[in-house]
Amino acid sequence: MDAFQHLMAGLGAAMSPGNLMFAFAGCMLGTLIGLLPGLGPAAGTAILIPLTFSLDATGAIIMLCAIYYGAMYGGTITSVLINVPGEAASVITCIDGYAMARQGRAGSALAIAAIGSFVGGTAATIALVVVAIPLAQLALKFGPAEFFGLMVAGLCLVIGLAGKNLLAALLMTVLGLLLAMIGLDPVRGAPRFTFGLPELYDGIGFIPVVMGLFGIGELLIAAERRETRMIEADLKKWNPTKKEWRASAGAIGRGTIVGFVLGLIPGVGAIVPTFMAYVLEKRVSKTPERFGNGAIEGVASAETANNAYANASMVPLLALGVPSSPTIAVLMGAFIVNGITPGPFLFTERPELVWTVIASFFVGNAILLILNLPLVGLWAKLLKIPFSYMCTGVLIFCVIGAYGLKQSLFDVWIMLGFGVLGYLLRKLDLPLAPAILALILGPMMERSLRTTLEISAGSFAIFLDRPLALALLAVPVLVLGFMLLKPRAFAPVRQADAE
Repeated sequence: MDAFQHLMAGLGAAMSPGNLMFAFAGCMLGTLIGLLPGLGPAAGTAILIPLTFSLDATGAIIMLCAIYYGAMYGGTITSVLINVPGEAASVITCIDGYAMARQGRAGSALAIAAIGSFVGGTAATIALVVVAIPLAQLALKFGPAEFFGLMVAGLCLVIGLAGKNLLAALLMTVLGLLLAMIGLDPVRGAPRFTFGLPELYDGIGFIPVVMGLFGIGELLIAAERRETRMIEADLKKWNPTKKEWRASAGAIGRGTIVGFVLGLIPGVGAIVPTFMAYVLEKRVSKTPERFGNGAIEGVASAETANNAYANASMVPLLALGVPSSPTIAVLMGAFIVNGITPGPFLFTERPELVWTVIASFFVGNAILLILNLPLVGLWAKLLKIPFSYMCTGVLIFCVIGAYGLKQSLFDVWIMLGFGVLGYLLRKLDLPLAPAILALILGPMMERSLRTTLEISAGSFAIFLDRPLALALLAVPVLVLGFMLLKPRAFAPVRQADAE
């Protein structure tokens, strides 16, 4: 009942003209970002963070969250019309979506994708409302030792589940932790790893780093790809037939469950729920041979799981303060930039903010449905703009955004340097997700560990005396041990698999 009352109050705030405008702008920008092949939600959210610097905290978070789930849908349009996924989670949609477009059924594919995304996102948000407070209340009982164990477990789950190459994931995690150590020592206040540069006393800027790794790095990769031709389809006929509706209903329900459950697990990544939902749908189908040849159930299951995952992945962030994916890590950075620390205390210290943000998920999903059914033709026309022009515009925006953070050219050079580094890491098939998550969690892990050791007078035996902390620390041991036993634990991995 308390959750329902808070939600109603948050819904009233989310429906205010200002917050509605932020949600609408975020959905529009997110869909546009999703249309740009190669960028995806993590890069798009990172690039557009500077737009929120002048906004209040609630409006900024609402807008960035809307950009996130807007981008998750925007990639569907390119998957269906040009067989190029706008982001990794839309790879599965290409299989049947593009086949449907070649058969003249692009409108039906995009309509079912929009409706499935709405249903999956809304259902996952309802489940978020139910489980968020109990999880937050449990987390309030955590001490420094438990928080350290929780963050180590979340980070190692990402390492273990991020890809098949465990060594590469571990190396990138170490890189992220080293970057997190730059700045002033949190206990002694002495500079470390600053190389005498005063600009680094506050640590290396999260926004320039993530804009470089994801934004500039993705642009350099995208510049190497070949141009693709959009299928000329009649997108005015977007209403699916009764047969397609009946075929999609069960797929949407099953995709919602798969997406939500996997969204609660840190490190799973957006592509895993879509793949598992697609495989499940193919196995329960009486005509599995249709999959790959234009089966609308394949589009419905993948897209529903995609958006259910996106909304469910907010549960660990809001309730526990643990980011479960690179995009959620970017959002967590945006929270911190706005002076907000995600986690259980958020529900007691800033309840009006957190419930307004949660309520905005309902509003944002409705806006996306309204935008993406009648305006599919408009979005499709944007795909005809030369991609080189779009890349140039995004690059200019990145430079302006990095400079506008502190009016410092140093941040621009940081962004460009990490952009080149991000490009090289992707060419080497090294996953970026562990590095970004380690950069975010590193300072909090260090503070929790040092506080724990101060309480125990430097004795690590305190972890043995706290069963919950010990259980949380056992999770990464089990995950990494399982990965080490796999024969391909140190095999090369593609970047798409890693994120």
